[in-house]
Amino acid sequence: MIPAAKPIIGEEERAAVDRVILSGMLAQGPEVAAFEKEFSGQVVDGLDCIAVNSGTSALHLMLLAAGIGPGDEVVVPSFTFAATANSVAITGATPVFADIEPDFFCLDPKAVEAAITTKTKAVMPVHLYGHPAALDQLKEICVRHGLLLFEDSAQAHAAQLHGRPVATWGSSGAFSFYPTKNMTAGEGGMVVTGDPEIARKVRLLRNQGQERRYENEMVGLNNRMTDVHAAIGRVQLTKLAHWTATRQDNAKLFDAELEGVQTPKVAAGATHVYHQYTIRVPGHDRDRFQAELANKGVGSGVYYPIPNHRLPAFNRPEHLPNTEQAAVECLSLPVHPGLSEQDLEQIVRAVNEVAKAGE
Repeated sequence: MIPAAKPIIGEEERAAVDRVILSGMLAQGPEVAAFEKEFSGQVVDGLDCIAVNSGTSALHLMLLAAGIGPGDEVVVPSFTFAATANSVAITGATPVFADIEPDFFCLDPKAVEAAITTKTKAVMPVHLYGHPAALDQLKEICVRHGLLLFEDSAQAHAAQLHGRPVATWGSSGAFSFYPTKNMTAGEGGMVVTGDPEIARKVRLLRNQGQERRYENEMVGLNNRMTDVHAAIGRVQLTKLAHWTATRQDNAKLFDAELEGVQTPKVAAGATHVYHQYTIRVPGHDRDRFQAELANKGVGSGVYYPIPNHRLPAFNRPEHLPNTEQAAVECLSLPVHPGLSEQDLEQIVRAVNEVAKAGE
């Protein structure tokens, strides 16, 4: 079975972990500091980076550091992983769900504008599947309405819009280093910001509210990244550019070869990094389509079959037609850099055969 996603961990990562274990410094230390500096220089144009223990923690802390809390509303997509809305709700604020545009699976700027109320404090798009949201339009809306712009960049390492990296457009952005992301640290996250005050507050919040031991300035959490995870992340970062190019090459092949399905589109000026290669299968039973691919040895992923606003945790009445259609039509194919030429040929053949059989 060709897996839908595949973490690539090799001897270099193992050696890095061994180096940290032998050093005796396992908690937040020099490896974390080095990872922050290297990620800043290579991915986000030199903005301040603060490493934490998960992508969800990164979302949570950047919101807390900006003052998001009870009484505030934050506009978010519903077609995404629940961590986006969870991070808003856990601050005491209210996530307000807006619809996506159908081509790129990201927040629709028109839907965002319609969702703004007197309680709205911020907008937080998700660069879903590795495609940047319409940041230029969303930033203009935020400036006009006096709102903060946050970026959930968990799936979009090295994605850009008009040559500008994601996570650098707003107040702050957050990345995830979960094992199946485009690069991993085993687990972890990164807050990115150009605001020195937000950066300082995130550093305090991740470490029990203290910059110096026993001098706690605020109520904080234990969201530190370990040096073990940072060491893995540093090695993976050296491979990110090559892996991204491989994902893009694999996607280009699928664009040219797949038949009978809707392949993903790329917006003008966008650099898609293909965390997932997500097709639509209109006219087919998506779950049956997935099962038939599995019968042919091709794994695939159904992500977000229940939109966030329909989850028991939120249970909102909003009608989001583009979101609900995507939830029943989308299927993500393997696109990761661990695929061989034979794997790619098998995926193309399987998708085309299943699509044709269902005509």
